[in-house]
Amino acid sequence: MKTKKVRTIIVDDEELARVLVREYLASHPNIDIVAECANGFEAVKAATELSPDLMFLDIQMPKLNGFEVLELLDNPPAVIFVTAFDQYALKAFEVHAVDYLLKPYSKERFDEALTHAIARLEQRQPEKTKDVIASVKPQNQVLERVLIKEGSKVLVIPVEKIDYIEAQDDYVSFRVEGKSYLKMQRLSELESSLDSKQFVRIHRSYILNIERLAKIELYAKDSRTAILKDGTQLPVSRTGYEKLKELL
Repeated sequence: MKTKKVRTIIVDDEELARVLVREYLASHPNIDIVAECANGFEAVKAATELSPDLMFLDIQMPKLNGFEVLELLDNPPAVIFVTAFDQYALKAFEVHAVDYLLKPYSKERFDEALTHAIARLEQRQPEKTKDVIASVKPQNQVLERVLIKEGSKVLVIPVEKIDYIEAQDDYVSFRVEGKSYLKMQRLSELESSLDSKQFVRIHRSYILNIERLAKIELYAKDSRTAILKDGTQLPVSRTGYEKLKELL
């Protein structure tokens, strides 16, 4: 009976690092390398289109790091993290018992991580990547950009370009330069990561970039509307109005 091969993607911005992984995998006939990626954008595209079983994923990459790659994947594969020294990431890997390689690593350490990852795949153990991502995210760090996946493409939106954000069930809709972009996220979760001096929760369903505000109008008792510079009108709750008054 033919053993099913483990479809694998190698992701690292350093060519020599990719070559090393490829060389070490050569002694494992059960591995089928389906793609090599030199950056996070290529990784998201390849993982979305090819649905691999396993990914060797470098963390420290420019523009889109390894954790951001995983956040953008709907069904991330099993992962062996590859990293230079990063004490926070290493602690998270140990706590959640995920597979990782600390550069530089030996062939023995590589084989050990690969064997463990394949065993987890065969036992269909759930991936703990989301737990790892949550634990390595710096607390109270202000969001500077939003990453949105459209098909296999990744859009990078600087937060200053956002006009307002609207809650739509389990999604949020970002209004940017006349276009709307959906992302699966709770408005409350997003609110806590935005700069509170620039973005205000003006209503249970809306967060406004106050730089886009032209004026606030009263249209009924205790009911107000935010008029944006482009003419858009958004409802303002009583609590939202109090927040706006503090900032304006």
